[in-house]
Amino acid sequence: MDHETAFARISEWIRRHQRHYVAVANPHSVLLCRRDPDMGLAIRQAGLVLPDGVGITLAARMLGLPHRGRVTGPMFMLNACDWGRQFGHRHFFYGGRPGVADRLAGRLVQAFPGLQVAGTYCPPFRDMSDREQEDTASRMNASRPDVVWVGLGAPKQEKWMLHNASRIDVPVMVGVGAAFDFHSGNVRWAPAMIRHLGLEWAFRLLAEPKRLWRRNLDNFPFLMAVLKQRFRGQM
Repeated sequence: MDHETAFARISEWIRRHQRHYVAVANPHSVLLCRRDPDMGLAIRQAGLVLPDGVGITLAARMLGLPHRGRVTGPMFMLNACDWGRQFGHRHFFYGGRPGVADRLAGRLVQAFPGLQVAGTYCPPFRDMSDREQEDTASRMNASRPDVVWVGLGAPKQEKWMLHNASRIDVPVMVGVGAAFDFHSGNVRWAPAMIRHLGLEWAFRLLAEPKRLWRRNLDNFPFLMAVLKQRFRGQM
């Protein structure tokens, strides 16, 4: 799956006004699927799963599976906002700390003149009541978005999309995690060369070690699981 193929799929969903959501996968989220049944269900129910982490494409090569490289959440968001302007797609930004979604929308409008923003909302950092969730869904539906960008981080954003897929009348929801912080300027995005080399995980770990060290521990068991699958397939 590459950007062009993903855009074609999304364009068809919007044209037919079908309801789907897109998840991005890295080694951490793959292992979360094993530990958390709801996360596993959310990934299986996704209309599209994009290979976000370099570990995913490495695993594909090791297992002899076809792939077209990475499609990271932050870059996918930028390219989709740019690409969607020709169709007049309306974007809603849901997630981030207070003020982040507004700053994100403002920066994207500056970067892509003519980008249509349907709305923004930063949810509280706690479980929302049923009434609050219904009010949020009504707010989104009233704004008539074509794409809802969800920046809650894994596994929260995947579960949110799973549970709201039938409640929110939008053709496409996309979980992009840290893209909200990167593109709003809240957190520094890794330089292009580091991203090209697939070393974003190291850059982010150095920048936010207290928050990300546990997540990066999953790289080793993920590699071991891939090696186990490879050697089992050769027996």
